[in-house]
Amino acid sequence: MPSLVRAAALTNYSEVARAAGLDPVRMLFDAGLSPSVLCEPDIMIPVERVGRLLQASATMSGNESFGLCMAESRLLSNLGAVGLLIRDQATLRESLHMLMRYQASLNSALSLAIEECDGLVIIREVVVAGSAHQPTRQRVELALGVMVRLIRQLHRPDWEPRRVCFEHPAPRDLSTHRRFFGPCVEFNHDFNCIICAKADLDARNPSADPAMGRYALRLIDASAMSQQATMLEDVRRMILLLLPSGRCSIEQVAEHLGVVCRTVQRRLAEKGQSFSSIVNDIRTELAIRHVTESDRPLTEVATLLGFSAPSGFSRWYHVQFGCSPKESRAARGTLHRQTAPT
Repeated sequence: MPSLVRAAALTNYSEVARAAGLDPVRMLFDAGLSPSVLCEPDIMIPVERVGRLLQASATMSGNESFGLCMAESRLLSNLGAVGLLIRDQATLRESLHMLMRYQASLNSALSLAIEECDGLVIIREVVVAGSAHQPTRQRVELALGVMVRLIRQLHRPDWEPRRVCFEHPAPRDLSTHRRFFGPCVEFNHDFNCIICAKADLDARNPSADPAMGRYALRLIDASAMSQQATMLEDVRRMILLLLPSGRCSIEQVAEHLGVVCRTVQRRLAEKGQSFSSIVNDIRTELAIRHVTESDRPLTEVATLLGFSAPSGFSRWYHVQFGCSPKESRAARGTLHRQTAPT
């Protein structure tokens, strides 16, 4: 079953595409999307096609910050009823927890997690690749950009995060990132995240309307009854979040989902899947992204994929791809030299 996202994820696409010299209608058709999706924000469309559209737009326009440019004018209303719900929570913390609760109804390929340490809060965002070979830079930057926009609307317009971290390398031109996020933007990080002060999350929302929040909650829950995320999607999201910690076992995933292991195994078997096969598929996606599409040290890649030692990662990689990670890197370098203009 393909991962789906609300068509509202493409809000502002036409404006940013035209500003970059692109024909948005042609770009949508080429990505396998009808231009009519721009007028139907609540319909669900394949994440893979959205990723293909954003990547092609960034490549053809030469704008490495294309996804981030789309985030610059996002509003709470772009989240539909979920935007109404989080607007009327008592604190930013409660708003983010509600967003996490209903994230799957907005984008089943995006997972959120909040961690706290020494007065700081880390808001992690994990983006599932639409396909093994599809770059995720544009979708990641759009997602983190939207999160910052939401916090500014919920907290205060001039709010800046302490740090914003991206897994991917820095673009050639950092001006859009610095204008949008502020000066503390980092790249080649272990995960994608926004770091802020704990006090920001606990600040009271003076315009919160509890009655409206309760109404929005009933509205969303009633709608969600017919479109709940499957166990398979839930398990994939949790594996992505837990892999780098080295604690990605079926027991840990079941605990996070609030069920027993046997329930996870049974639901996955109903879909013709097993926990180990899903872990392997996700590791394969991540390996392609980090080994062949980045220069991240292979020891770090091994950790991100949940291996306790590089040797275990190398053995697994050889079984999957028929060569070692170092050989894949070397082959990529040879290909680049052969195709480089003279």
